Amino acid sequence: MERASLFERLKSGLEEAIAYERGEVALKTTEISLPVPPKLYTSKEIKQLREQMNLSQSTFARLLMVSTKTVQSWEQGVRSPMHSSLRLIQFIENPDLLSEWAKR
Repeated sequence: MERASLFERLKSGLEEAIAYERGEVALKTTEISLPVPPKLYTSKEIKQLREQMNLSQSTFARLLMVSTKTVQSWEQGVRSPMHSSLRLIQFIENPDLLSEWAKR
């Protein structure tokens, strides 16, 4: 089967767009369930979690791929973890969460 010319493909695409705008056709959509954003941890919660795991600040920092100074600033309330770090902390706090999401 021969592929349609560029002109024919463009024309067909434009005709479909016009038909959609007129309400003559509906687009197919797919809905997926995304995980909710990670919770925001307080400086106290971060320190408690680290201490519960019996980890030093430097070891906890290496686990999260951040600097020790970063962990110190989180625990002092000077800075807050960014989204990727929050998600990792969430998985450290609740390791079963990852397998729950994988089942979806």
